Amino acid sequence: MQHILQSKASKLFTVMSAFFIANALIANCIGTKIFNLEETLGLTPHPFTLFGEANLTFALTCGVILWPIEFVMTDIVNEYFGAKAVRRISFIAIALISYAFVMFYFAQATSPAGWWLSSNAKKGVPNMQNAFGAIFGQSRLIIVGSLVAFFVSQILDVKIFHLIKKRTGEKKLWLRSTGSTLVSQLVDSFIVLYIAFVWPGEWSIQKFIAIGCVNYTYKFAMALLLTPVISLAHKLIDKYLGSEADELKKIAMF
Repeated sequence: MQHILQSKASKLFTVMSAFFIANALIANCIGTKIFNLEETLGLTPHPFTLFGEANLTFALTCGVILWPIEFVMTDIVNEYFGAKAVRRISFIAIALISYAFVMFYFAQATSPAGWWLSSNAKKGVPNMQNAFGAIFGQSRLIIVGSLVAFFVSQILDVKIFHLIKKRTGEKKLWLRSTGSTLVSQLVDSFIVLYIAFVWPGEWSIQKFIAIGCVNYTYKFAMALLLTPVISLAHKLIDKYLGSEADELKKIAMF
């Protein structure tokens, strides 16, 4: 047992699993903030019309900052540890995210201390209980949509990744990593919006498609930009694992 825990592969899997799960949890927690991509980059927003939906800008949930990294992590785990490992850490991530939001709701239900309610009034927050609820009290449908989208896209990413690898072998790392991410991110973008906003009748199909395309444009661009990072990560991991890397990759295909 000690030998297994001390192996480089075990250490790598432990670190990557912890980072993967933490990343997924953080992405869901910070998802309540909507930021403007153009202004964040120091650019002037230029509203546009798409599918008849006017005044669109790149207003995105902060969760999208981390999801491209999550899919890169998926591909790396998939490459070295296989589909079963990806499914395992995905289930754990979903369970822990669900647990976290249950605890958030319990925390909101507690009676706030009177002095705490106005403790940040000078900073522009007149009621801390309302602020706490606004940040951590995400709509249940948004949470469900996010988790369903995460699970479906993860399974799809794994299948496409292995399908491409079976056809190309060890060649074309960029194709299986970036290709699987592009498809899974597309599905992820639309599932969460449909469950959260179309299903309860808040959005029209027109708005759903338009905003989904805007979100996916960002994810598409990030997937392409992160392609060199994937190659670098594989080189570093191969160097760290040494001869063990090739054996892990072979086992991961079954």
